[in-house]
Amino acid sequence: MRFVKIVFWAAGIWGVLVLTPLFFLFNAIGRDDPPPITHPGFYYGFTTVALVFQLVFFVIGTDPVRFRPMMIPAVFEKVSYPTAVVVLFLQQRIHAADLVLAGVDLLLGLLFVVAFFRTRAGMQAR
Repeated sequence: MRFVKIVFWAAGIWGVLVLTPLFFLFNAIGRDDPPPITHPGFYYGFTTVALVFQLVFFVIGTDPVRFRPMMIPAVFEKVSYPTAVVVLFLQQRIHAADLVLAGVDLLLGLLFVVAFFRTRAGMQAR
């Protein structure tokens, strides 16, 4: 169970570290990678929801067997961003450098799948 706890706590910490600066980069993003963002509600809404989801990872990390069902949406949360980034990259709408952060999320999503299967024995013991 130690592996599973570490994976989810690490994912939560990573997410907080990567997402929190976005609250302070709204104008810089539009300036450094035009065009400027025209819908701040969508931008801050996405950032807030993504940051809140990191709390879900922390909760799962406290008791992985109990919260095992939440690992399924957690996998989708981690795989959805890389999927979107790859599609946008193939459409030549983003830079190759954007694939790096997406790769981290994909790796975490795969680790979540491993964690899901590693907690199966704990579910059967309940």
